[in-house]
Amino acid sequence: MNETVTLSQAKDIIKALAADESVLLLSSPGLGKSDIVRSVAAEAGLECRSLLGTQIAPEDVSGVPKIDGERSVFCPPRILLPESGEPFCLFLDELPAAGPDVQKAFYALLLERRIGEFDLPKGTWVVAAGNRAEDRALVRTISSALVNRVLILHVRADNEEWISWARANNIRSEIIAFIAAVPDALMRPASTEPVPFSTPRAWASLSASLDLTERAGLPLEQTRRALAYGKVSAGDASLFCGLAESGMEDLKPASAYIRDPSLLPVEPAKKWFIIRIIRKMAAEGGLSEFSPDEIEHFLSAAPGEVRFSLLVGLVRIWGDLGASDSLLSSLKEATGLR
Repeated sequence: MNETVTLSQAKDIIKALAADESVLLLSSPGLGKSDIVRSVAAEAGLECRSLLGTQIAPEDVSGVPKIDGERSVFCPPRILLPESGEPFCLFLDELPAAGPDVQKAFYALLLERRIGEFDLPKGTWVVAAGNRAEDRALVRTISSALVNRVLILHVRADNEEWISWARANNIRSEIIAFIAAVPDALMRPASTEPVPFSTPRAWASLSASLDLTERAGLPLEQTRRALAYGKVSAGDASLFCGLAESGMEDLKPASAYIRDPSLLPVEPAKKWFIIRIIRKMAAEGGLSEFSPDEIEHFLSAAPGEVRFSLLVGLVRIWGDLGASDSLLSSLKEATGLR
């Protein structure tokens, strides 16, 4: 199990270390690694120059030779060694997907900040990014020599960070509300089939597509499902569209309803959506943050049909969470015992 960091934590580490130590960000596809590198470089006032590991040859890194007198000299490409001599951010995207010869060409660059006999301008950042082998993306084995030349950060999605970013970047309110209510939908594992799956990038792309559809005058009722199923996981697309059609901007995270059952929606689709999420949280051990008193208060205050729906098949789990009085009263209700 690897220690992970959020995107904002990775951003802070890049800012602190990248001028002296090469950094490699690894995560599943669609997390936003490339965007965060460009963002932190811009904040530091550095031009970001990108190389795509899957689309270059070794000579694109080491340079091509020319004859200088009785010697051959390698001429580094301008993108890696600009003529201005100013520091910049060198971003090596999809580095793990690069071929062995290309990875080897990066060794001196990553460890010594050197291309052939030329040094990178002092203060230049070297940051790489790529996907992991377990995500079924195009990834080759990273050589031990390359691993030993970089600081590897395993990056994870963080819902609160993404929601803050989404609000600041005009992501549609219904998408933000959906992710707040269904945190797992932000990032799903890559599918074994060539079908869309939910990622932060996919949700942002869906938001942009919905905006473009509206601007073109197309009715969202007819296009929302096609766009959602074409961008995110089918299960998330179905749930998102169903809720979007009934209006969900006022939905809160499930934890809010547990702490205050009076907030439960009256509208059936929304109410049973929240109950489904809470059941899932209970079954997966996601309610440990709540005290027994909070659990007891939530279940005792919930309407009878809601309480029975929550308890079916999960009685032992709710009992372990502290819901003894509610379980007893529900049992009496169901059996007529006194």
